[in-house]
Amino acid sequence: MADPLDTSAGTPRREGDLLRSEAFVAGLDPHALDTPKRTGPRRPFNFRRWFFATGWRHIVGVIMVAFALLPIVFVISSSLNPRGTLTGSNALFSAIGLDSYIRILTDPQVPYPMWFGNTILIASVTAIGTVFLGALAAYSFSRMRFTGRRVGLITIVVVQMFPQLLAVVAIFLLMSAIGDWFPAIGLNSHIGLIMVYLGGALGVNTYLMYGFFNTVPASIDEAAKIDGAGHARIFFTIILRLTAPILAVVALLSFIFTVNEFVVASVLLIDAEKQTLAVGLTKLVSNPRYADWSAFSAGAVMAALPVVALFLFLQKYIVGGLTAGAVK
Repeated sequence: MADPLDTSAGTPRREGDLLRSEAFVAGLDPHALDTPKRTGPRRPFNFRRWFFATGWRHIVGVIMVAFALLPIVFVISSSLNPRGTLTGSNALFSAIGLDSYIRILTDPQVPYPMWFGNTILIASVTAIGTVFLGALAAYSFSRMRFTGRRVGLITIVVVQMFPQLLAVVAIFLLMSAIGDWFPAIGLNSHIGLIMVYLGGALGVNTYLMYGFFNTVPASIDEAAKIDGAGHARIFFTIILRLTAPILAVVALLSFIFTVNEFVVASVLLIDAEKQTLAVGLTKLVSNPRYADWSAFSAGAVMAALPVVALFLFLQKYIVGGLTAGAVK
């Protein structure tokens, strides 16, 4: 029987306990010290096992990336080709030059800088207005209870089932009648086009925001009301910050849609100096005898830069959700 006063017999045990305590304080697993490390030879690499486990996913990913990048590479190659036809651009980067960019920026018959400015202005105002109006409507449907609420939500969904192309004639006649009384918001005006975009995008964006607003706990509103905050203060200081991801998504989608929209813009905008990029660039390839596809590609590449910049700017809001941990 070991002497209880003899400290030499319990030294290894006390040292092990001390190491486990230090590992626990350091945030490590204390039991990991008791697990012996494997020192045996590693299993040889088996290509068949790796391929069926994860290798096929890499191959599918590479194919999808190549499939997505091929149109972009082709457009860039066509924009750098001095020849203006697509038949001479089949070989990628067979000829490289900036003639198309210089021609589209300096040609007096092609006011590309003016088209670019009109597009950025209309798309920016439309995105901001869509986010603001959609957020107000979504907050009302999500937090308030009033007569016609359910009917309004159903109407929003049903109206979005009809394509926008069906309303082009009605929009033209409506804007023509409005232009007789208020020319500033009628045909051939940027304000009128922005109003049409806001009205068309309000329904789907309101329903999209409504679903996201419902995920924000109502206890946040109740706590703010106890402190004396009203609906306006809750909306502007709390809800908008917690719903920043969906606001960023709606702003990005609205901006992209406005930049690419052609049908309504071609009907409402008549003068060349007031047209957008989608309408103006189409004129470069509308001539059946000579279509300047090289200049068209150069204009498309430059038109994509603001969209890419906006996406990179809003990426941090799109990726993360800010409502996690908002309520204890």
